[in-house]
Amino acid sequence: MTQRIKFYQTGTLAVGNRLLDEENRTVQSTPERNNSLTSGHRACQGCGEALGARYVVDVAMREAGNKLIAVNATGCLEVFSTPYPESSWRVPWIHSLFGNAPAVATGVAAALRAKGRVDTRVLAQGGDGGTVDIGFGCLSGMFERNDDVLYICYDNEAYMNTGVQRSGSTPPAARTATTPAMGQTKGNVFGQGKNAALIAMAHFIPYVATASVADLHDLEAKVAKAMGMSGARYIHVHVPCPLGWGSKPCDTIRLARLAVETGLFPLFEAEHGEITEVTPIRHKVPVEEYLRPQRRFAHLFGKSADTHVLAAIQQMADRNIENFGLSG
Repeated sequence: MTQRIKFYQTGTLAVGNRLLDEENRTVQSTPERNNSLTSGHRACQGCGEALGARYVVDVAMREAGNKLIAVNATGCLEVFSTPYPESSWRVPWIHSLFGNAPAVATGVAAALRAKGRVDTRVLAQGGDGGTVDIGFGCLSGMFERNDDVLYICYDNEAYMNTGVQRSGSTPPAARTATTPAMGQTKGNVFGQGKNAALIAMAHFIPYVATASVADLHDLEAKVAKAMGMSGARYIHVHVPCPLGWGSKPCDTIRLARLAVETGLFPLFEAEHGEITEVTPIRHKVPVEEYLRPQRRFAHLFGKSADTHVLAAIQQMADRNIENFGLSG
């Protein structure tokens, strides 16, 4: 006979908290979870993407009644989870090219519709490189057609799988292999890149949201809400990368939380082009607290801090807080 274990962490968002009401528990705290991304994968220690994908796909599976097909772009998530001939996926899973996951997912949805399989849903996944850059045309087409696909972007802010090159989601001043910390402008230049969530909103699709592995309850709730809708849906998930960011593996959740609390990564939901919900910042912190633990920003904190660049990044965060109404 085995004894049921209870976790007495009433003041936390702990995954295993059995004292919460059932409707407030995460999927990961229930024995019925699918373990869609199961053990044996080769993600780095502290990988935010592995954590995010585990939550996202398990929630999607639950909401779809375990009838889900996942399409995965080339990238870290695909590479560390499916080293031939092995796989850590416990769902029907298709590997697409780097840039055509939205198109492949559209084809899967069309095939299901032609076969009358209205009970099976389609999920597409990619990193920021495969989403914001290489696959952006296919993604925009999926949005325009309002195809019945939920697309998840796991944003670790660079091409981590191929050597930490800059992507359209890399923040200003960040050091990457293609934006070195040298010359007159150190790191990634200001004024480049794109905000994929806002561009998705401009397509007036049914649902757009941003989420973070710092708040897994919020992430699960947004995936569940998206799965309750039809048409094109997009969720942009912030997932710190210890390897590419030069941070400690144990700091992944801390950094994700700081990105939110500084205002650099606003959490919001939008429907048909209009913002419907935002997550207010409870304890605003200066951007320096978020940037300092990351070696990709080490050049901002040498013998003397680069106050000009730090002030410019702080201005970006403050503008987000004002524009999105995050001050509560």
